[in-house]
Amino acid sequence: MLEDLKIAFIGGGTMGEMIISRLLSTKIVEKPELIIVSDPLSTRCLHLEREYGVRTTTSNIEAVQDTSIVVLAVKPQVLSSVMAVLKGKISPDALIISIIGGVGITSLCQGLEHPAVVRTMPNIAVQVGHGTTVWSASSSVTEKQRSQTQVILQALGKEFPTQNEHYLDMATALSSAGTGFIFLYIEAMIDAGVQMGLTRIQAEELTLHTIGGSVELMLQTHEHPAVLRNKVTSPGGVTAAGLYELEKGGMRTVISNAVLTALSRTQQLGNMF
Repeated sequence: MLEDLKIAFIGGGTMGEMIISRLLSTKIVEKPELIIVSDPLSTRCLHLEREYGVRTTTSNIEAVQDTSIVVLAVKPQVLSSVMAVLKGKISPDALIISIIGGVGITSLCQGLEHPAVVRTMPNIAVQVGHGTTVWSASSSVTEKQRSQTQVILQALGKEFPTQNEHYLDMATALSSAGTGFIFLYIEAMIDAGVQMGLTRIQAEELTLHTIGGSVELMLQTHEHPAVLRNKVTSPGGVTAAGLYELEKGGMRTVISNAVLTALSRTQQLGNMF
């Protein structure tokens, strides 16, 4: 519970909507009218009103009036114009939580003329309560505000606080962008199953249960992935033959390069501010 605090969302896009949905479905926010969402698209505002019962506006200034928590959920490309409008307009006692990739705490504090900022990096799995969110807070964030942040983020899944803000760029590349890499792998597995002769539904069910079971096995046994891989790899066997092709294709290097490239792009976005 957030003690009937008013929460403003600046940006009502996909991730913002996911967070709103989780806050309401978990009863962290019991009254939809305590949430106000600002979005430039009136059609988006209408959707959020109808779906969740929250209040909406197309004015960022109106949204932040008398709010205790402001969630920044806009694209990095429009953040400068948003900060120009909100600069010095947010209550000094309010907490700002940013979910904007690559943008540092210092840039947000300066751009908004506001000291209490929490920078977070959630991923898309927050939609089903299994998200992963790394977060870091400015020195002006109070203990009460840190607790409020944890309450919100725990509704989304696992939360990992850190004092080293640099870890958030890494989390963006590994955990946030990483979901896209995993979905591509899942898609490739399903396509391979179809190519073998399975129906798409059969291939999808087998793939998802295979991946889900493998993850659960690691979580419960805490064994190194190489140990588990060796357990299913018999000499000259089926798994060994398939692994040979993956290694020959440079799978490890490709995955590593994808994550490192995502990190580089995250840092580039941060340098815009």
